[in-house]
Amino acid sequence: MSSGERTGAVRVEDRGHVRILTLDRPERRNALDLADRLDLLTALRAAEHEARAVVLTGAGSVFSAGGDIRSMSQDRDVARQRLEVVNAVVRQLVTGDLPIVAAVEGGAYGLGLALAAACDLVVAGRSATFSTSFGKIGLGPDTGLAYTLPRRVGQGRARELLLTVRTFDAVEAERIGAVETVVEDGTALDHAVELASRLADLSAPMVTGTRRLLDQADQSLDGVLEAEADLQVELLAGRQFAEGRTAFLERRRPDFIGA
Repeated sequence: MSSGERTGAVRVEDRGHVRILTLDRPERRNALDLADRLDLLTALRAAEHEARAVVLTGAGSVFSAGGDIRSMSQDRDVARQRLEVVNAVVRQLVTGDLPIVAAVEGGAYGLGLALAAACDLVVAGRSATFSTSFGKIGLGPDTGLAYTLPRRVGQGRARELLLTVRTFDAVEAERIGAVETVVEDGTALDHAVELASRLADLSAPMVTGTRRLLDQADQSLDGVLEAEADLQVELLAGRQFAEGRTAFLERRRPDFIGA
C-alpha cells in the first residue's frame, strides 16, 4: 500500500517516514462496522513494512463515534467475529513495531476512545470530548479499553469513567493522562505528524523495545529490570547504537534511518 491509496474505510497518506491513516466514514462520524474494522487492521499491518511511525486520525468533525450501532448483531457468532477483529486491531496498535500517535478532533467515543487510548501518544483539539459510551446502550467496554484506560489514567479514574459513562473534555483528558497534548482546534493532525516525525527519526529498535517494556505483562521490579537488561544488551550490540555513539563523539546528529 502506498501514499494516496485507500483501503475501504481508511485513507492513506505518507508525509516523509510517517504514515497517516484516516478513518474515512464522515457520513456516520467514523463509526466502524465489521468491514471498516478489517480495513483498519489491513492498513495498520501494511504500515509496519512501509513506514517508521503512524498517525491515526478521523475525517470530518469527529475522530470516531465508536462502533456502528446499526451493524451490531445479537447473534453470538457474529458478535464474536466483530470482537475478534477489534481485538486484533488493538493488539496491532499496542504490540506492533511502530509508534502510533492519535490526532483527535471533535470527539472519541466508545471504540473511538479505545483506539486513541491504545496509541502511544494522543494529541487532541481543545474542543474534543471523550466518553467510554458503551454503557449508554447497555454494553461493556471492548477494544482493550479496560486494559489501556487504567494504564493511562489509573484504576480508580478508569473505573469511574467506565461505570458512569460521563463525557469529559480535552482539558480534563490531558490532566488525567488520557491525552498527552491539547492544541488549538484544527491543528491536531499537524501536531501529531510533527510528533510522529520526531519518533520516526529515532532508533527504531530503541523505540520498539521501549514500547514493549512499558506494555509487557510483568511490571514487577524484577520483571522490568530483567527486560531492561535484555533490551540494553541487544541495543548495545546493534548498528543503531554504533551510529549514536559515533555521532555523539563527532558532535553531529545521528542518522538512525541511514544506519
